[in-house]
Amino acid sequence: MCEDAEFAWPAIAGQPVSGFDRNAASRRGSVLVADDESTLAELVSRHLRRAGYATETVSDGARAVDLAAALSPDLVVLDAKLPGLDGLEVMRRLRAADDARPAVIMVSGGAHESERILGLRLGADDYVVKPFSADELVARVDAVMRRINRVQAPEMPLVAGEIELDPAGRKVIVAGNEVRLTQREFDLLLFLARRPGRVFTRDDLIGAIWHYGFYTDNSTVTVHMRRLRSKIEADPAAPRHLKTVWGLGYRFEP
Repeated sequence: MCEDAEFAWPAIAGQPVSGFDRNAASRRGSVLVADDESTLAELVSRHLRRAGYATETVSDGARAVDLAAALSPDLVVLDAKLPGLDGLEVMRRLRAADDARPAVIMVSGGAHESERILGLRLGADDYVVKPFSADELVARVDAVMRRINRVQAPEMPLVAGEIELDPAGRKVIVAGNEVRLTQREFDLLLFLARRPGRVFTRDDLIGAIWHYGFYTDNSTVTVHMRRLRSKIEADPAAPRHLKTVWGLGYRFEP
């Protein structure tokens, strides 16, 4: 994947990603259905499309994490018993990401009460036990989408010295001039700027920005940091905001 190609869907594990049908997504929203029962996943997906949602399906946990990162769905229908990474671990990773967190409806076959409670505590917006009707699940998706659409509000710009960072518009202004950043550069800057003063290792940043699957060599963090400093720092060799903490990682100093 070319890191600077901001409008191309990446390939994941050698498989191309086409993305949601954005015409459909603009009607109701986009839903990723993660279930290893292909017949059930396709049935749910078909009913959701009829209700006006754009859908994609996936059958294992690792790819569910990668597709959620690549496609930024509004909601994930997540089976608790996915192969590879189970649904609870997928949930942890979705909630660890700080940008574009989707709503989640957990699905499980005869789950014990303790499992349902754990799923809800990890951040599930709803929990459905199999067997269920596709119409019931669509109704639950509708309810969660109505709820999140009511509470979502645009994030206010972040200001640090001469830098203004607009999360909603994905724009960066430095000393009154807009600076063009790639998608990853912007995501890296936004992640750090939201947590001023905290130190993050390169592995932390790989997990948060590259979502566990796109890169295995954390030197890409060093490359992106160097590019970021050249674009937003008055003196990249002596950065005011993007600080290196030797032997540890990086922090944002406002």
